[in-house]
Parts: sequence; C-alpha cells; structure tokens
Amino acid sequence: MTRKTHPSTPKLQGANSRPGHWLLQDAKARFSELVRKVRSEGPQHVTVHGRDEVVVIAAEEFRRLKGGTTGRALIEAMQSSPYREIDIEPGRGPMPVRDVVL
Repeated sequence: MTRKTHPSTPKLQGANSRPGHWLLQDAKARFSELVRKVRSEGPQHVTVHGRDEVVVIAAEEFRRLKGGTTGRALIEAMQSSPYREIDIEPGRGPMPVRDVVL
C-alpha cells in the first residue's frame, strides 16, 4: 500500500523532516528517488525507529573510502616490524605413516 500525502498535509516531524534523512518505509517506497538524491546531494541517512541505521552513498565514494585491496598496508607493517628478521617459514617434518595389514 502506497501512502500519498496531500500538498496541504503538514510535514511529519522526526527523521523525514531533516534533509538527507529518510524513514525506512519511505526509503523502500521511493528507492529510485533516494538513489537520485545520493548522486545529486550526497549521502542519505535511513532511520529505523528514529535512529540512524544506514547511510546510502555512491559507489565511487564507497570505493574511495574502502581503498585499494593491494595489501600495501600489510607489507608496510611487516617491513616496519622490529621482528622482521625472524624466520617464519614452517618447518617440514616427516609425515606419520600408519601400518597397513594385508
């Protein structure tokens, strides 16, 4: 069921009255508009029971915030470690063999 508001109806107070904030049911019902606003106005907050639950952002902003998955941070951390000279290669031992009765 879709709710339509009449132009003379007063705006709801709460999360939906703040720019960039959507009630969950409104975000679901008007998802295309939400996506357009993300592209034109920036991140949009979706609230559940009056609390911010998620923020919808553009894909390129997500990729920028997430950063590359190059592993460069791990390499730099290992290179700056005072224990970088420790040999961490696992030792190879003989594999146990069980007796087989034929």
